[in-house]
Amino acid sequence: MWQGVFPAVSTKFKSDDSLDFGEMARCYRLQMEAGVDGLIACGSLGEGPMLSHDERLDVLRTCQEAAAGKPALLTVAEASTRQACLLAERAARAGADGIMVVPSTIYHSNPKETVATLRAIAAAADLPVMIYSNRVAYRVDVTVEMLEELADDARFVAVKESSDDIRRSTDIINRLGTRYDLFTGVDNLAFEALAVGAVGWVAGLVLAFPKETVAIYQLMRAGRNAEALAIYRWFRPLLDLDVSTYLVQNIKLAEALAVGSNERVRAPRMPLEGAVRERAERVIRAAIETRPVLPDLQ
Repeated sequence: MWQGVFPAVSTKFKSDDSLDFGEMARCYRLQMEAGVDGLIACGSLGEGPMLSHDERLDVLRTCQEAAAGKPALLTVAEASTRQACLLAERAARAGADGIMVVPSTIYHSNPKETVATLRAIAAAADLPVMIYSNRVAYRVDVTVEMLEELADDARFVAVKESSDDIRRSTDIINRLGTRYDLFTGVDNLAFEALAVGAVGWVAGLVLAFPKETVAIYQLMRAGRNAEALAIYRWFRPLLDLDVSTYLVQNIKLAEALAVGSNERVRAPRMPLEGAVRERAERVIRAAIETRPVLPDLQ
């Protein structure tokens, strides 16, 4: 159902901490102009847990306008199943093309609880669902066995695989074939995941470097792996910024330097400073200075 590059877009704020819809629209249009295939609002990178439900739906609407008919998904990541279902219902009423679901963000649910939560949220939305499996960040692992159990519900159409174990991608395909659209959710494993069969990439550094991200994906799909690998090797130091406690600040700094956006984040986060900022800025500026010439993708 879904494939391609789906940016996990960042949420933009004004100096008074209100949502900056104009800047979001500008940045999201840059993604669409580069050829991305859909947008995902209010995930980890989009600071979803720091936003009210109303704010999240407002960000979704901005994504829908920018996506111009391509899929616009809302992330559902709540501490309680009840709140997750309420947000999922509202996403459906707002016309979301689907939802990406984090099973449990505070309580580390067991497999039975995780499956029950995913089923409840899918039923509440009655929309296509991308399951977000990230045992590293959220300590809830949606295993291959659990995906097999959930396969009887056609609303579960995709999985964002973020276990940080590239073998998991092959395990999913070996067990379930093409039952799920397999997306990689780890920027610095994207080439590897696409090489073993992933059909999509939920990307972060794409926000600052959209054309390079799209080029890697399209080259891989065309079997031009060596050309994709050359770009990926240049990209890797940047992509490592996505795998960090400070991924939001890192990527917003990259957006500020590469596309002229800003670094504003919602508290308790604060913009990077000191040695951490200096290191990230060195990586970003070096990448900008050595940006590769992209091949013809026609």
